[in-house]
Formats: sequence, structure tokens, C-alpha cells
Amino acid sequence: MKKKLLAAIKSLVKPLLTIGLVLALVFGQADGAMAARSGGRMGGGSFRMPSRSYSAPSRTYSAPRGVYPGGGYYPGGGGFGFPFLIPLFGFGGGFGGLFSILIFMAIAGFLVRSFRQIASGSSEDYNAVSSPIASIAQVQVGLLASARTLQADLDRIAQNANTGSSAGLAQALQETTLSLLRHPEYWVYGGAQSQQARLEAAEAQFNRLALAERSKFTEETLTNVNSQLTLKSAQSSTLAVAEKGGALTDVEGPGEYIIATILVGAMGNLQLPVINSSEDLRRALSQIGAISSDRLLALEVLWAPQAEGDTLTSEDVITQYPTLKLV
Repeated sequence: MKKKLLAAIKSLVKPLLTIGLVLALVFGQADGAMAARSGGRMGGGSFRMPSRSYSAPSRTYSAPRGVYPGGGYYPGGGGFGFPFLIPLFGFGGGFGGLFSILIFMAIAGFLVRSFRQIASGSSEDYNAVSSPIASIAQVQVGLLASARTLQADLDRIAQNANTGSSAGLAQALQETTLSLLRHPEYWVYGGAQSQQARLEAAEAQFNRLALAERSKFTEETLTNVNSQLTLKSAQSSTLAVAEKGGALTDVEGPGEYIIATILVGAMGNLQLPVINSSEDLRRALSQIGAISSDRLLALEVLWAPQAEGDTLTSEDVITQYPTLKLV
């Protein structure tokens, strides 16, 4: 009996050890992932129709002075007019009959077509003004973790930006793109996308992309949205800890990165290049940074990690940002 019990225990030891090892690896990786998920965020704006907006030129029909839409001239304007046609209908002699009916039908048809064109033009103008085209554009830059000065620039811009006005958002956008453009030596990855939609549909697309990026953070440790500034310490561990004589050390490996994302909503058509090289990335940053305040509808600038000592590994970048390309 004792031998059977020992044999049963031995048969269970190996599976239990295997399960324990798997769980340790899973939770160990999860803890590591949680340690590199602090994020910064700044932005604001709305997709309401701007006061200085694009307004399509109105098309109104105006006949020349003294001219009827059907042709001819009224008596005050001189020349021939409807009184000239009166004889055709038998009010003073003339041709009458079938010829008069044909002329009347031609005039009536011309008037109907003219009114339809005017109505169609008014409808097109209304649609262009009430629901113009807006662009949703996004540029992402993967930076070496050694770009701490650039990370500090993003923190500074976020803390000082006036994100409650269009002018302040445009300034924050320009400062962010300038900071990235000044440090191409840190660029490793890049990506860009742009799409167009009617104004009422563009906001939903913008929010979808913003939420997708924000969901990659465990917590937002620095935010400035619509002039509401929030600073807090990261709750998760932001330092790689090693116990050496009771001291904590900050470990930074060569395969660690910072990801900066710029997302804008803007009036009109904005086409960004496909990113295949550092020159493409430079062009995309220059284009998105040049959007003027009267075109800018909404802005989201996000970067991860934000907390001091927090980094993203190469595995994190591949998993969370699969569309980025090496530049």
C-alpha cells in the first residue's frame, strides 16, 4: 500500500512542477509588462464646425438685368419679350396652332431645368457647408530609451501647454513635432496613416484610434487634456529592481524603447506618406506639424513610457505596435 502511494505521488510531482513553472513564467512576464506601461497624454479640441471654417462658395442664379430666365427681354428692358410671343397664341394674330404649342413647351422645359439646377446646386452647397471633409492622421515614432532628453521635452510641453484653445493645441503640436525632428539619431521605428471622413463621422474614428493607443497604458501618469493637468506617481513598479547589498538599481538594456504617438483631426484633405525610411518619417512629421490652428480640430499626443526609469522592450514594441517599420 505504501509503495503504491509513493508511486502515485511521484507520478503527480512532474506535472505539478511543470504547471508551476508555466505559471511562474506567465506571471513573471505579466509583472514585467505591467512595469513598463506608464503613459503621458496631452491634447483636446472637438469636432464642432469651426467659426472660421471652410465654407463652400454659394452658387446663386441671377439673370442679367432686364432678362427673363426663359430668354427675351421684358418691355422695360427693351427688345423682344413675352409680348412678342402673345401674337403666337392668337391674341393679336400670328402663327398659332401647333407651332405656338411647341414654343411654349420649349420655354417651359427650359424653366424647369433651370430651377432644378438651382435646387441641386443649393443642396450640394448645403452638404459641403454643413458636413465638410475632415482628415484623421496619425504618426508614430519609436525611439531608443536613451532619448531621455526628448522624453523630458514631452513632459515639459505637456505641463506648460494651453490645451484649452485651438492656438494652444497648434503650438503644442508644433513643439512636439519639432522636438522629434531635432533628434533623428534616436529614431528606430516609424509609422503613419491618414484617412478622410465627413465631419460627423470623423470624431468617432478619432476617438477609436485614441482609445486604442491609451489602452496600451496601465496608467496615465501625466495628462494635460483641455487644460486639465494631472500629475501622479506610477503605482506599478517603474524600476527594474535588483537586490545588491540591499540597494535598488535602475537597469536599462540595449533593446528598450520609447513610443511617441501624434494623432490629429483636421479640416480638409491631409495625406501622409507611407513610412519606409527616415526621410519618409521626416516628411510625415513635417506635414502633421504644419497644420494651422484654424484647421486643427482635435489633438492627442501620447508617449510611453512616461515615468522615470520605465521602458518598453523590443517584445513590447512588436506586440503592441505591430505596424511600425524600422527606419
